Order: sequence, then C-alpha cells, then structure tokens
Amino acid sequence: MSEQVAVASGWKRFWERGGWWRAVLLAAVYVALYLATGKLVGLLFGSQIDDGDPLADVPTILFGTALAIVVGSAILLLFSGSLGWLRELFGRQPIGGSWWMWIAPAIVLAAALLRIFGTDYGRYSVGVVIAIYLTGLCIGFAEELLTRGLAVNLLRKGGYSERVVMLLSSLIFSLLHSVNLLTGQPPLTVLATMGFTFVFGVAMYLTLRVTGSLIWPILLHAITDPSTMLAVGGLDEVHGSVNELATLAGLSTYLYALLAIIAIFLVRGRVGRKDAVPGLATPQGIGSAS
Repeated sequence: MSEQVAVASGWKRFWERGGWWRAVLLAAVYVALYLATGKLVGLLFGSQIDDGDPLADVPTILFGTALAIVVGSAILLLFSGSLGWLRELFGRQPIGGSWWMWIAPAIVLAAALLRIFGTDYGRYSVGVVIAIYLTGLCIGFAEELLTRGLAVNLLRKGGYSERVVMLLSSLIFSLLHSVNLLTGQPPLTVLATMGFTFVFGVAMYLTLRVTGSLIWPILLHAITDPSTMLAVGGLDEVHGSVNELATLAGLSTYLYALLAIIAIFLVRGRVGRKDAVPGLATPQGIGSAS
C-alpha cells in the first residue's frame, strides 16, 4: 500500500512542477493515443466509414471522427482526475481579464453565426447535422481541456508569464493539427490550418481569461468547428461552394491575427507556483486584468 501511495505521490509531484516540456509531452502522448485509437476504430468499423467524404453520413462522422475524440476526452479526464486537477481546471481562473479581451469571444461568436446562417442545409440530412454538432462538442471539449486547460495549467505551474503561457499554449494547439499531414492533406493546407489554429488559440486564451472559466472556450470552440464543417463541406478544407455569409465569416481569420498581435503587447501578469491562488480572479496584482 505504501508503495502505491509513493507512486501516486511521485506522479502528482512530477506534473505539479509544470513547465513547457511537460505540456508538450502531454500533448504528444495525447496525439499518439488519439492516432492509435483512430487506427483501431478504422480496423473495427472501417466498413462504416466513407473515406472519400468525411461528412457523408452519420456512421462516417461518428466512427471516422467522433469516436477517437470521445476516447481522447475520457483519457484527458482520467489524467486530470488522477492529479486532482478537475476543480482547478474547471473552477474560476486564478487571473482575471481586461475589457478589450471581450473582442475575442465576440469575433468567434459572430463568425460562427455567419456560418450557421450561411450554410446550405439542403446538402445534409438532419442526422448528419446533429452528428456534426455532437462531434464539434467533443472536439471543443477535448482540445480546450488539453490546451487551454492542462497546457495552460502546466505552463502557469512552471512560473511563466501570461504572455508566454498564451503563446506556448497556442503553439501547442497549432502543432496538434500538423498530424493532418498523416491523413494525406496537402502541406500548404496543413500549414494554413496551423496558422489559423494558432491565432484562434490566442482568441480562446483571451476568452478563458476574460470569462474566467474553461467552459466558455469549450462552448465557443464547440460551435466553431461544426459550423465551419457544414459551411465548407469538409474538414479543414473546402469541398463545395460557400455562401456569401460564410465567406464573410472567413474574414475573422484576419481579425484573429490582428488580435493576436495586439495581445502580444497587452497581455501581462503571472500565476507562478508561489503566487497562484486557485479559484480567485482579481483585477489587480497577480490576477492583473491586463
């Protein structure tokens, strides 16, 4: 029993030290498990998946995309629970946000609404639309828990400034999408996706700061991916004509990029090992809103 306690204590101490390389290690292990799960799902349910169209039907969406993400979400929850971090991750953020950070969730929501109202739903069955939004919820949960939750927490425990936390967590989020190369996507498409996910990651970090809760980045992310999939007819690339409203939503990428540049100069503060106050969001001092 004492050996088990010692192992558990050592496991927790290892991750409590934080640091950028632990955040990268966690992301790399997650990606490896996600890819392995995808391979296993392909072996078991390959006959249910249309390889030519990721949005072809409900089984293709659920088995081709959603199932591996659901397994990944469960793994992340188990990992967080093993460290006793669930309340820390989903509780109130230990540092507040400034008024200008509200621009981030406003852009995300506006872009999502433009795509929602600009989608030709006649191309899809009701079941496909529901399946895509359920998949989007899973994607939002898994990717935000990993990057704006666990990665941000590890970086803060490492004592980095919030500017560095924002940039490194967004970089990790961007690098997650480099695995699209393994699916046969053209390198330029993957690079464009990585560029977008970096600046979108900054917007999600700002949303985390200004709302004070991981729930809001999860929900905004959860409507961004499915509304994009339905608007363009595919995953990370266009498979059909795009409505004018959806085209207008595409301008949000430039707004994210501009906001990311502004954030580099304006984001301040630090939540270090000695300074962190779990569950507290304050406008001054360590919880500086700027």
